[in-house]
Amino acid sequence: MSNLEEFGYRQQLKRALGTRDLVIFGMISMVPIAPFAIFGFVWNDSRGMVPLAYLLGLVGMSFTALSYAAMSRAFPVAGSVYSYAQRGLSDVAGFFAGWLILLDYILVPALLYLVSAVALRPLLPGVPQWVWLIGFIAFNATANLIGIHFTARMYWYLLVAELVVLALFVVIGLAALYAGSGAGQLTLRPILNPSVFSLGTVAAATSIAVLSFLGFDAISTLSEENRGEPASIGRATVLSLLLVGLLFMVQTWIATDLAQGMRFSSPETAFYEISEVAGGRWLRDLALGATVVSSGIANAMASQAAVARILFAMARDGKLPAVLAKVHPRYKTPHVSTLTVAAVSLVVGLFFSRHLDDLSRVVNFGALTGFLLLHLSVINHYFLRQRSRDLIRHLLFPLAGFLVIAYVLYEMDSAAKIMGACWIGVGAVYYLVLNFVLKKPVALEV
Repeated sequence: MSNLEEFGYRQQLKRALGTRDLVIFGMISMVPIAPFAIFGFVWNDSRGMVPLAYLLGLVGMSFTALSYAAMSRAFPVAGSVYSYAQRGLSDVAGFFAGWLILLDYILVPALLYLVSAVALRPLLPGVPQWVWLIGFIAFNATANLIGIHFTARMYWYLLVAELVVLALFVVIGLAALYAGSGAGQLTLRPILNPSVFSLGTVAAATSIAVLSFLGFDAISTLSEENRGEPASIGRATVLSLLLVGLLFMVQTWIATDLAQGMRFSSPETAFYEISEVAGGRWLRDLALGATVVSSGIANAMASQAAVARILFAMARDGKLPAVLAKVHPRYKTPHVSTLTVAAVSLVVGLFFSRHLDDLSRVVNFGALTGFLLLHLSVINHYFLRQRSRDLIRHLLFPLAGFLVIAYVLYEMDSAAKIMGACWIGVGAVYYLVLNFVLKKPVALEV
């Protein structure tokens, strides 16, 4: 267990999580059935090579997970990539890493609520979308206010439920496939279809597919609630990513071959239509219900917890209003940050209610650009600053991760890049005001 005093902090949050809890948190944050919700968008952009997009996403995210593991050992504090870039590069880099990752974390809960609302539309068309938003937000905010020990127990039960639904789809989907549906069997076309393959096409699809992986990095925000050794954070990060990545590959491979010859009514409902072909309306409705629970409750609850701790860490360092660093005296949770995330989620959810795909791309921009700074932090801290001789872990892996993510960003939708650049511009103005108008100290000893 790390001593926070050596990093200039005191222990305020409750240490209640073991390695198993961290792995479960990572899997819940990614959602083992995440492709249910965005399969149609990845299908369109990849021209049917959905598993390939997820495979490339897994490769890129694996390098990133290793960088998170390296930095979590060196700096076992809350704040994730904000803290790692701050201490591994510079205070300026830390601020912008935190600012960029906030674009991911602050928007993810709203995105998840919208995904759930869309899934509920065919089941309960008469209920307005804003009602679902308020209901999900209120439930998750309450759970996170009570404490991480309470939510950890909920994550376990929710994860088991998701895996049961996924197992049913895999078994029934394979049975339907070999009974003559779709391609009639598992084929290699979903992995590589030479007639439509291009690097640009797959990279564009990967920029959407990586949305399913975002969340494994949230484990690092729980460093100050980890009751084990600092290395537990890194092990849980890598293990949860690999486990969920394998599940993504299996389910999208089966779904892609089942989808051969189909025309979807909309990208948002593509996976549910495939489920209906495989097992009938009951399987479609089960997939819809599982998406609602996994996105609107399980994943959103974990995302709210993660972003609240990044706000807590940045506010504790004076980079955001100090009120966000307040900890509830009884529950030992950052309650002001938690309520702030809930309010922002409601506003963003209402604003993007008819632009789910745009919101997903903006979320990815924030996460991926933050990851670029993470990889540079590993290289600077270990290879340059400490003269590490471990060239593979401290130079080649982070460099490979940087290049993969940079290419995906390059191929990303231009609208997402424009909105992301605007976010960076707002952050630059805020940083200048913070340092040259409000005269906030920026120096940090490492």
